[in-house]
Order: sequence, then structure tokens, then C-alpha cells
Amino acid sequence: MSKFVTRFVKNESGATAIEYGLIAALIAVVLVSAMGALATDLGELFGRLGADLDAAA
Repeated sequence: MSKFVTRFVKNESGATAIEYGLIAALIAVVLVSAMGALATDLGELFGRLGADLDAAA
């Protein structure tokens, strides 16, 4: 039984999986915030284009 506990304590594969999960979560947060900023800029751009087209017509 002590051999099992020793192997369990030394096993680091779970820690590696958690680290990869944290990295993936960080990348997802960065992408979501970047997409939000991009969507706002695109919304403003298309709003200005629509207003210019309405004024030209």
C-alpha cells in the first residue's frame, strides 16, 4: 500500500494536464476580449458606412 501512495504522490501527469488547461483558459480569455474589441470597432465602422451611404443617396 505504501508503494501505491508513493507512486501517487510522485505522479505529475495530472499537474501537467491542469497546467495545459490553465493555458488554454488564458488563451480563451484573451481571444474573447480581442473579439469583443474587434466587434465593437467593426460595428462602428459599418455604422459610419451606413450613414455615409444614406447621406449620399
